[in-house]
Amino acid sequence: MEIAPKDASKFQRLGVSSASALALHAPVSYEDYRWYSEVKPYAQLVDVTVEAVSRTPRLLKVQAYAHNLSCNIELLFFSPKPYMTRLFHADERYTLYGKIDCNAGHAQVSHPKKVTQTGGITPKYKSPLRTDVMRKLIKEYVTYENLVAEGLPDTVARTLLEIHFPQQRSGMGLCEAELYALKFAELYDYMSALRKKRKYVASSFRCRSDWRAWSQTLPFQLTGSQVETIEAIADDLQSKHAARRMIVGDVGSGKTMVMLAAVMIARPNRSVLMAPTTILAQQLYEEAQKFLPHLHVKLLTHKSAKNVSLDDADFIIGTHALLYRELPEAALIMVDEQHRFGTAQRNILEKLVTQGDQHPHFLQFSATPIPRTQAMIDAAHIDVSLMTQTPFKKNIATEVIYKKDFPALLQHITTELERQHQVLLVYPLVEQSSMLAYQSIEEARAFWEKQFENVYVTYGKDKNKEEVLLAFREKGNILIATTVVEVGISLPRLSTVVIVGAERLGLSTLHQLRGRVSRTGLQGYCYLFTYKSESERLEQFSRTMNGFDIAALDLKYRKSGDLLVGRNQSGKAFKWVDIGEDEAIVKAVQDRLLPKV
Repeated sequence: MEIAPKDASKFQRLGVSSASALALHAPVSYEDYRWYSEVKPYAQLVDVTVEAVSRTPRLLKVQAYAHNLSCNIELLFFSPKPYMTRLFHADERYTLYGKIDCNAGHAQVSHPKKVTQTGGITPKYKSPLRTDVMRKLIKEYVTYENLVAEGLPDTVARTLLEIHFPQQRSGMGLCEAELYALKFAELYDYMSALRKKRKYVASSFRCRSDWRAWSQTLPFQLTGSQVETIEAIADDLQSKHAARRMIVGDVGSGKTMVMLAAVMIARPNRSVLMAPTTILAQQLYEEAQKFLPHLHVKLLTHKSAKNVSLDDADFIIGTHALLYRELPEAALIMVDEQHRFGTAQRNILEKLVTQGDQHPHFLQFSATPIPRTQAMIDAAHIDVSLMTQTPFKKNIATEVIYKKDFPALLQHITTELERQHQVLLVYPLVEQSSMLAYQSIEEARAFWEKQFENVYVTYGKDKNKEEVLLAFREKGNILIATTVVEVGISLPRLSTVVIVGAERLGLSTLHQLRGRVSRTGLQGYCYLFTYKSESERLEQFSRTMNGFDIAALDLKYRKSGDLLVGRNQSGKAFKWVDIGEDEAIVKAVQDRLLPKV
């Protein structure tokens, strides 16, 4: 669709650039200027002859006879302006428009407006443009030819036209078919824009090494989700295009083994993995040494950056320090906890290992589950794998607790410490705030340090965070932290997490925190401490352990966020679509737009 220069600024004010996007500005209501012989539940035309006019300071009352309704009717104008008394004269006939109320058999209409043209249904719009300008713009651009040319199905295009140019309506609201068309068009326009953002670059690395022989040497069997994801990666790495895949797995779903399998697929080429923290990089390095003993694995952190030679490395694991070194050519780049890195950082890493047209394949990993519907939408921009299984079932009891439960909580903590287990206490703030009823870390720490030994405190952003976490892992009893406590660290003895002010957090955040316990099969406990008398949201959270179900539940309460421009992490990004409820429509759009998926 070509936008005329005279209309470019209007499209810009509306924030749209296509006919389908313009069609999403559906009328907020309609004015039905057809003639009826019976009273309708909405505003309608009435053909009246005035019989008498009376006025008080607060009311102008016009007695009239409605010819089309064959009854007497009162026209009421409250707090009338002086000019209104000149609008009506006895024995004269007028065509008026308004909503008729029938009280005790008397027909009344308040503040009707005079009408000169009748016939048809006129849409009313709420937009930055004047109504007449909006109508003209819709008429010129929202055409069947434009909508179909943009890829919308015939039925959707025709339904959108009926919304804007109605011939017959049984009511003034939108019916189910019309809502479907608006949702389909919104998703189609949105996913088309995502698809255009996707960039395909050629890769000279066509990796085909067998990962299955390696998997047979593992002391355990991979889950179905792991195998399915690894096979998708194997297909990616054989392609002539550089892979762009996001792997989303719940806490404990075994993403590390998928990373190591990808390294094997890429052999004999080199792989690079960037992790957000030294602790997580060290853990991944230890796993790689254990399960890839025949490969030369190198660890690069800020402390070791200057002393490590990388030329002979088969697999390089590092932190941000990778961005400040000259790196040897690599076929595969992986980023763990990808949301912890900015787009610019990920691009720098890719460029560091790119030589000429030797673009590497790129895999991103995230431990934050997303709803299936969001994954289908994201598929327009990047390939997505969801790892929905875990190697072993976690046994974590989750309970919402209140002030009255605090003595029992202290007893539970004492018992767990006697068993040589560890406890994590998550507080909402570092320092006291008058805006929040809950204690901060600084207010609470004295109590815990008095009650128990070996209490460690980290704010998540303090300089000594990693040292504190390592020390706590070895000899600590209780760790007090904010929600930004490192989520990647392995704490084998951690059995209990207490989240203070849990109702303030998103369910996905709560699930991440809960996932810190029971990492090695311990009986785990997650306590959601709240001052609220009840919370349906927390209660629903406590009844499920599946991260993807929780992501869908979180979506229900917090809405989806803005996937295209990334401005909003939560809050409604769509005007018509609810991706928590409209999975069938998302699937229909995906099948039409991305037939290969």
